[in-house]
Amino acid sequence: MLLRGSIRQTLNSNSIKFSEDEYNLLKFHGTYQGYDRDSATELKQQKAEKKWEFMVRARIPAGRLTARQYLDLDDLAGRRANNTLRITTRQAIQFHGVIKDDLKAAIAEINRTMITTLGACGDVVRNVTAQPAPVRGPVNERLAADAKRISDRLLPHTQAYHEIWLDGERLDDGEPESEPLYGSTYLPRKFKIGLATPDDNSVDVLTNDLGIVALFDGDRLTGYNFAVGGGLGMTHNKPATYPRLASFIAFVEPDDLIPAVEAVVAVQRDYGDRTNRRHARLKYTIDERGLDWFKGEMERELGHPLEDPRPMPPFKVVDHLGWHPQGDGRWYLGLPVPSGRIQDAGPVTLRTGLREVVRSFEPALILMPTQDLILADIADGDREAIEAALRGHGVKLASDLLPVHRWSMACPALPTCGLALTEAERIRTPMIDAIAEVMARYGLAQERLSIRITGCPNGCARPYAGDIGLVGRMPGYFALYVGGDFEGTRLNWRLLDRVPENDVAETLAPLFAEFARTRNSGEGFGDFLYRLGLDRVTALVSKDAGAAIPGKAERKLVEAI
Repeated sequence: MLLRGSIRQTLNSNSIKFSEDEYNLLKFHGTYQGYDRDSATELKQQKAEKKWEFMVRARIPAGRLTARQYLDLDDLAGRRANNTLRITTRQAIQFHGVIKDDLKAAIAEINRTMITTLGACGDVVRNVTAQPAPVRGPVNERLAADAKRISDRLLPHTQAYHEIWLDGERLDDGEPESEPLYGSTYLPRKFKIGLATPDDNSVDVLTNDLGIVALFDGDRLTGYNFAVGGGLGMTHNKPATYPRLASFIAFVEPDDLIPAVEAVVAVQRDYGDRTNRRHARLKYTIDERGLDWFKGEMERELGHPLEDPRPMPPFKVVDHLGWHPQGDGRWYLGLPVPSGRIQDAGPVTLRTGLREVVRSFEPALILMPTQDLILADIADGDREAIEAALRGHGVKLASDLLPVHRWSMACPALPTCGLALTEAERIRTPMIDAIAEVMARYGLAQERLSIRITGCPNGCARPYAGDIGLVGRMPGYFALYVGGDFEGTRLNWRLLDRVPENDVAETLAPLFAEFARTRNSGEGFGDFLYRLGLDRVTALVSKDAGAAIPGKAERKLVEAI
């Protein structure tokens, strides 16, 4: 039966983990089974079982939370997880370190906050993202509402979730259970949707399987430009896998939004590759069959022709950190959260400080696609007290950070992700510090550029779409990507294949030096390198940079992973 398998039986058994088949089903329910990789080698030497644990992800369309919901999730993090909440690049919350005995209770408690984990992972439409600004007005409010409508419409219909996690009764009226859109086999792979406007591409809308760009004439919504085939996952040394930005395919009238979204999903459902998961994303369907074919299939699903995409202004990316007026007399505060990890660590007690602020001032909260956090609906008279409360917990505000810190992201990687080849989150701060020192050497301390760090090539922190991408290659080594643009309209390219972690900053030094010396007025770092071209940029770095072949011990580490 749909998404059930034997999850319920194993959940209630003494088994310390789920089988591989159950693991694959668990993802649809919003959780991944993994183990603590920091302790795995020592436990193996002791011939002991791995420390199995779970990541649980909430589905939060457009990242919108009430104060009460946030406090409930914070409480859960302390009782059922590892005392942290993690903001994802898709405006969701992840809990790490959940043990099997707490898994059912954790998911049930998330549901009691009126949030679900269903469809937060798995081969379905994942959390739907939208530009985060809570500015009161028809543009931002419409996009947040559209994200919620799309998310609700594309939730799986199976009753298995309620039966397993919420003690729901099995509904058996003699009719076979069905999924109206997904069918009995769901989608070939995960499917991501994001919404933006040209004025704010904070979500990197073109990195989605379906990117939806809302077009307005003043305050009036005229419709949506649809872009299809984005996706950043790839595999090292597998040229048949690659990152891709979505291609604009059609203009959709406002009333056709939901039917058009369903049409895109349905075409991928029917024609996506189900024989090879590395070849199963929509981007490969688009590249092999063509945009004209795909548009024709959309029109067949909809029952009417579609207009070509309409002209629109160039994309911009807005800095939402710091204080901003909402347009209704209130303010919102964009709060930097390094790598999205809300925790108490040493002198910086961010989690405690946030809890106190949310309890006292009851702001609305918005999870940002940059892994940061917005506190919204704040009265002007409360701004000073909120700042003082946060600073009292050692929290740095946007004004305390250099731009390179403000615009950097990192995936969780080790020790919780089973796919990680090397570190990301845990080395983000020292690596960005080192890069900032090199930038300052050339007078670039205040330069805005985006740096994304991932522990593997799957692209969770969108490394292929920013100015600089650092992609885990093997333990202690990164592939270096450059030449993308800050606005998210151009992929970067791989400059070096294996750069030692501690050499990244100095490897970038000749590029920063040339940028400072010969850039055009107002030219961004990625745009500058793209203008120079791969050959000239390669000539700027030392000929042997990143070319070192790892030794035997390092190769064994990779093989062990």
